[in-house]
Amino acid sequence: MIVRQTGLMFVAALCLLLTWVSGASALDENWAHSAWLDDRYLVRWTPGAEDITFEVTVGTLGYVGFGVSLDGSMQGSDVVIGWVQHGRTIFQDRHVSRGHVEPIVDASQDWELLQGMENDTHTVLTFRRAYDTCDRDQDIRITNDTMKMVWAYHSEDPVPGLPMPYHGPGQRGARSAFLVLRVDQSQPSQEVLHTWELRNPSVLLPSTQESLNWCKIFKLPATMTEKSHIIRYEPVTQPGNRPYMHYVHIYECENDPGLEDLYHSPGVPCYQPDTPKPYTSCTNIVLAWAYGSEGFTFPPEAGYPLDPRSGSRYFKMETHYINPTLHAGVKDSSGIKIFYTTKLRPNDAGVLSVGIDPNWRHIVPPGQRAVVSEGHCMGVCTNRSFPSQGVQVFGVMLHTHQLGRKASLRHIRGNRELAPLASDSNYDPEYQEFRRLPVPTQVMPGDHLYSECVYNSSARSAITLGGVTIREEMCMAVALYWPKVQLSLCYSLPSLPTVLHSLGIEELYPGSNPVKIKSPLELANMTLEHRLRNYDWKKNFFHFQKTTHFGSFKPLCWHSAKRGILPDTEEKLFFFPNVSRLHREPNLGICRSRKKKLDDPGRVEVSNSIEHNSGLISETSSLNIGPSLQAGRLLALLAGGLLCVLV
Repeated sequence: MIVRQTGLMFVAALCLLLTWVSGASALDENWAHSAWLDDRYLVRWTPGAEDITFEVTVGTLGYVGFGVSLDGSMQGSDVVIGWVQHGRTIFQDRHVSRGHVEPIVDASQDWELLQGMENDTHTVLTFRRAYDTCDRDQDIRITNDTMKMVWAYHSEDPVPGLPMPYHGPGQRGARSAFLVLRVDQSQPSQEVLHTWELRNPSVLLPSTQESLNWCKIFKLPATMTEKSHIIRYEPVTQPGNRPYMHYVHIYECENDPGLEDLYHSPGVPCYQPDTPKPYTSCTNIVLAWAYGSEGFTFPPEAGYPLDPRSGSRYFKMETHYINPTLHAGVKDSSGIKIFYTTKLRPNDAGVLSVGIDPNWRHIVPPGQRAVVSEGHCMGVCTNRSFPSQGVQVFGVMLHTHQLGRKASLRHIRGNRELAPLASDSNYDPEYQEFRRLPVPTQVMPGDHLYSECVYNSSARSAITLGGVTIREEMCMAVALYWPKVQLSLCYSLPSLPTVLHSLGIEELYPGSNPVKIKSPLELANMTLEHRLRNYDWKKNFFHFQKTTHFGSFKPLCWHSAKRGILPDTEEKLFFFPNVSRLHREPNLGICRSRKKKLDDPGRVEVSNSIEHNSGLISETSSLNIGPSLQAGRLLALLAGGLLCVLV
């Protein structure tokens, strides 16, 4: 705990708070990022080379809590608690032990207070912490993975010698965010700048279900008469509706004749049996926003092309609403604001989707802590599509549905695995947005890319198949790059022999309906559906994983200009490439402890009688290079899931 005099700083704090209360932008030139955690709690932060600095501005005169968590729960979180009392700021580094309600004061005070202040209505705390404090028992390492910000506040200060007053369920929460590898929020120049707002027409949220996916077709503005570049986009939220907005995805559509009629309609629920067929022509994700995101700014080298003469004229906006408390009568007209310019950047930006074709052959067995799936973009596809100098990837969005827990976009050149373009070991399927890479990564013709996803299906009793609905699963990574090429989708699909072998099936009866098994003898005349539903996954899971990894798959390289699969690729089967050199992640953490003594004058005493029982954080690296680099990685991922079960 640190005590600081507020003194002359109060005037500066008052100016800051008056600016905030008057409705000024949450983002200012002194901070790289910001987010509203609720209507009274604003956090700003800036990542540095070795540490990260935060500032919280909260509408309370009591204590304020802030911290990070791996899963969004308070248990196991790494927090700070501070308040201003009689002109002094009390600030403590704490952690929440399992089974312990009140945060425990850390033995090592690694969060450093920079300043604290309050006026008649608000409290402001500014503080920083090293990414890696080397305190594995009581701190959480801050990484490029998805982190959960946790927060709480109370109207009163703690009283020395008494338990800390409980903040209550309405003054706390958790929010996923990229704290480190996050998009630069510099605003685009106003020169030759136009805006296009895509907003829903007063969608009524159902009061009988917790979520709704709403799809609406939009058409390029009539005022757009020449080629333009998208250089930024950001959310447009109807006042008061921020808590209902989960994510928004914008898809580029083929110019289907039926889209014109849908453009004039208010939209429909997505992915329903009666959803009009033209919606299925919109498959290429162009823009993505998630709750907590500030938007995305393209680098100065490129902009995404909008061309009313030769490009797509129609776009689909998919909005995922959440209404967990089933409020009635909620209507929303939120959406996305696009900034574009006719002053073209040096390069057209492109969007490339890499993953598994959404198909029933993508199987996620039930009852497993770690199921690994891989979707490949073969070197034959990039070799025939990329220019000789390659392409520069500057942004990546990783995408699964509800079961995803880890995701990455991996990169192989020849027999060597390079650093992944993006990787998230703490993936949150409820938070998906583009990561802007700090330095663009070059991908050359012939390079092999693949999307790797790890699912947790332990809560499901039946298999999950690949598909586009939220109950089904996907494994996909979306890469932003320049210069734009005609390869838009680069998927793979497990071959039918691979799928059958993974299920212990040798042969099917040709043309049978329903599909029936011919051999082996013990399965003869059993339907394929029955086998899928009743397979002993507990007994055969490792056989399934080994077979799907080492088995053959079919590449699906979609050429957007020809609107079809690249010739001479659709009939071929491929296997995972033989890689002899693994990529090993460097230790990104910098052990730089900032030890603070607990006997500082003015410290508020808190009784902590329960011993802290820290969760174990470990990393597994495979050095076993066999026929495939993934043999060791696959075992490590599966072993990680098994360890979770044992723990």
